[in-house]
Formats: sequence, C-alpha cells, structure tokens
Amino acid sequence: MRVSVAASGLVAALVGFAGTLAIIVAAARAVGATPEETSSWVAGLCLAIAGTTGYLSLRHRLPIVTAWSTPGAALVAASTGIGIGQAVGAFLLAAALVLLTAAVPAVARLIERLPTAVAAGMLAGILVRFVIGVFESAGTAPELVLPLVATFLVARLVSPAGAVLAVIAVGLGLAGTLGRIGPLPSPGLSTLNLVTPVFDPAVLAGLGLPLFIVTMASQNLPGFAVLRANGYPVPARSILAVTGLASLVTAPFGVLTSNLAAITAAICAGPDAHPDPARRWLTGPVLAAAYVGLAAFGASLVGVFAALPVELVRTVAGLALAGALAGALGSALAVERDRFAAVLTLTVTASGLALGGIGSAFWGLLAGLAVIGSESAARAWRGRAAGRP
Repeated sequence: MRVSVAASGLVAALVGFAGTLAIIVAAARAVGATPEETSSWVAGLCLAIAGTTGYLSLRHRLPIVTAWSTPGAALVAASTGIGIGQAVGAFLLAAALVLLTAAVPAVARLIERLPTAVAAGMLAGILVRFVIGVFESAGTAPELVLPLVATFLVARLVSPAGAVLAVIAVGLGLAGTLGRIGPLPSPGLSTLNLVTPVFDPAVLAGLGLPLFIVTMASQNLPGFAVLRANGYPVPARSILAVTGLASLVTAPFGVLTSNLAAITAAICAGPDAHPDPARRWLTGPVLAAAYVGLAAFGASLVGVFAALPVELVRTVAGLALAGALAGALGSALAVERDRFAAVLTLTVTASGLALGGIGSAFWGLLAGLAVIGSESAARAWRGRAAGRP
C-alpha cells in the first residue's frame, strides 16, 4: 500500500473526528446526556463510520467514506427542552426515512427537488448560532478566544482542512497556561449504553424530520457530488441503504445519524490519495481501522472535552462550522428570485421559535416553502393573465 493512501485515510479520520467532536459533545449536552451516554454516542458513531466505510469501499471498490452528520449534530445542539430519549426517537425516524429514500426512488427525487434556497437557508439558520457563539465567548474569555480566532484565520490560509486542528492544539496549550483545564480522566475503554426511545410527535416533527432533510441535503447529496466530481459512479441506493440501516441499529445507543461524507471524502477520493483512481478505494479500510481505534477510546476523549473550559469548546465548534455557514449562505442567496424565501427560512430557523413544542428548523422550512410556493403560483397567474386576449 502506498504511503499516500495510508496518510490520506488517517488524515481524513483525524479531520473528521477531532474537527467536529466538540459539536457532538455540545449536542449531547443539549439533550441532557450523561457522560456515559455521551461516550456511548461517540463510540457508536465511530463504529458506524468504521463499519459502513469498510463495507461500502470493499463492496464497490470505490473511495466511499462515511461520517456523522455535522449539520445534524448542530441541529440537535441548537434544540431546547428535549431529553435524550426523545432525541433517540428522532434519530430512529431520520434513519427510517433514509431507508425509505433508498427503497423508494420517488422519495429521493422529492428530496432532490427541495429548493436549494430553502434547504441551505435552514442549514445556515442552524449554523449561524454556533458561529455567533464564538464571539459571545470572546466577551467572557477574550484572553482565550481571541488568540484562537487569530490562529484560525492564519492557519486556514495555509490549510483550510487543518485550521480547526491548529485551533485545538493552540487552545489546549493556552487553556493549560491559563489554568483553565479541569482534572483529566484516566484512560478507559468505551462502553455502549442503551437508551429507551421516546416517540414525542412534536420532537419527531421538530427534530426528526429536519434532521433527515439536513442529512440528505447537506451531507448525502454533496457527498454524491464529490464522488461524481472525481469521476466515480455513485451507488446511491446502496449507500443510503447501508448508512440508513447502520443509523437504525446504532440509534438505540444514543447515536446520531451517520451518512456519506463530503469534506473527508474529498481527501480520500482526490489525486493526492493515489495517482491511480482505481486504487483510491484503499483509503476506506484505512479510515475504518482508524475509527475502530477511536471508538475504543471515545470515553477518554469525551472526558478530555468535559475538562476543557466551555468557551474553548464553543469556540472550536463555532470555528469548525464557519466554512459550512459560508457555503450555506452562498447557496441560499445564489438565486436572486429565491433570496427572500432563503432569508425568511434562515431567520425563522435562527430565531429559536417553538410553536406547539415543535422546533424552529421545522417552522423555518415551512416558511420558506410557503414563500416559494406562493411566489411560483403568483408568477404562473401573471403569466396566464398576460397571455389572455
């Protein structure tokens, strides 16, 4: 095996795990997960990624890499008043809908027809709160946060993918120098803990459905695009079936939805991994093996994050999502005709509005679709009126 193949697989695993672990921890805290449940969440996610990446890359001989849903984790972290049992119920619904999409092509076509402005506006509304959180933290701990923002801005000029890793490294050193790190846990192996699901209709509508849409629109569809851009066929139904089944199996352990990767997939599917496109699939087993190791020690890694100051965790999470926010805003506002619908979707989602116990992401989606539908109907009516004698 070429060194570049092993290096690409390991770098993709490191970027995917360390770059967004803070968001997973924030999501677990938002739903009241205990430290044991949080470590189970992380371990289960790592095992799901290892299993799905290993199987799909070996089965299709393609560089198919999976990941956890970072926008989905952000959606969970932005939720309020939801317990871990209710979150698991929403995870099960999202997984079932992914399986339905794999089984019924018409459902996949329906998701693909979701207006980009609305889907991207909803995602931007979810992410903007995290990026704002960076500068809210700067107000309470400027001596910690502002140097990390500067580190991020400089590091991304050299390596956008490695900028968050640089922030983590500098942040750990700075927090230690300032005496802001609590007692570190002793090394220990992870365990999986079952969580009884609670099927709350309001949470299913306000979290489960938006989680499915965000996962499809912001993870799976871009992941398909990465494969196509690198000249590979896309076994879409196989990918959706495997990731959906893995999500269904792991959800009872408090585990978020897993899906096709986009950013880490670009690392594994690009020419830097191997000059021969037919050999790049070997990055998949390397990444899978790395995630098995991360699963084993997920409890210790979660304990490390628990010992860090909350401002550091919020800063890492917000900076990790800044690029995704920029991309979502660009997509949401790209078409002038749909900008009002995109802005309304974004603002309703970001507002935290909760009606009938249903979260703001659902209402933002509904508001955007209502605007798109009404404007389309008005244009059609004007067109018919103009054509009358």
